[in-house]
Amino acid sequence: MSESIIIGVDHGYAAMKTAHFSFPTGLVAYEHEPYTLNDVLEYGGKYYVVGSGRQPIQKNKTQTEDYYLLTLAAIAKELAYRNAGTAADIHLAAGLPLTSFGRDKKAFQDYLCRGGKPVSFRYEGHDYAVTISKVSLFPQGYAAVLTQNGLLDEPSVIVADIGGWTVDLMRLDDRIPNAATCRSMELGMIRCLDEISEQIRRSLGLSMTAAQIESVLRADASRMDEDAKKIIRQEAEHYTKHLLSAIAESGLDVRAMPAVFLGGGAALLKQYVSAADGLCRPIILDDVSLNAKGYERLTEQMAQRYEQ
Repeated sequence: MSESIIIGVDHGYAAMKTAHFSFPTGLVAYEHEPYTLNDVLEYGGKYYVVGSGRQPIQKNKTQTEDYYLLTLAAIAKELAYRNAGTAADIHLAAGLPLTSFGRDKKAFQDYLCRGGKPVSFRYEGHDYAVTISKVSLFPQGYAAVLTQNGLLDEPSVIVADIGGWTVDLMRLDDRIPNAATCRSMELGMIRCLDEISEQIRRSLGLSMTAAQIESVLRADASRMDEDAKKIIRQEAEHYTKHLLSAIAESGLDVRAMPAVFLGGGAALLKQYVSAADGLCRPIILDDVSLNAKGYERLTEQMAQRYEQ
């Protein structure tokens, strides 16, 4: 194997993100080969269809093998995209919420690295032999903002990373996270989608999927019940106002400084967060891969400094 390939992976509750891919965290195991090889991981004598639905909430992502298997799929996708072959030494770049960074860092590194031993698996019919020789971890949200040079000139910036289950908050003062301001609130998009689904069921007797609801939030749904669309938009507005109130209650004044919204939730709620909500300057970073890109960028910078 040649020198290490840096691959950034954002381990979300609802979706896994790399620099070039985003896919749901669903993982369905089969004892025998399934009908298709698309998104199929073969590991340890079992087959796993990757990306079907999402994982049940796991506050401790190291308690099962699921996120390790999803990581292998993410690595395979990136290697294929980069035409980097199927045998590689991987320097994995990942993240954790700043609120639990110190507590969970060692366990998450060990969980992903597995002692730096080679691992063999098949993905979409191709054999892979990779070694995760090193794992670098960074604070979520902060890594993404560091990809936005213009924001770093602000003396103080609020960062709200809207994930599947949590919204991770922090304030940057002169580019440095203020640890006392860090919060992790269980107000992520899963809560929003569940509430919307329940309201539609109560009002219209319809059981809509998360994919259908998300398509309306992205404003790309054309063939859908208009009453359902109305409920989805109303509930999205309610959720956004509730989120802004929760941010203010946490001690971060969204009227006094720029507020940066990022993550999968920011992409879905882009049209609902505006200056009309009382924000001084809302900034929506709707690239869901920003954290993964930030992890890679920081890892590359550290490697360059080490070489020098």
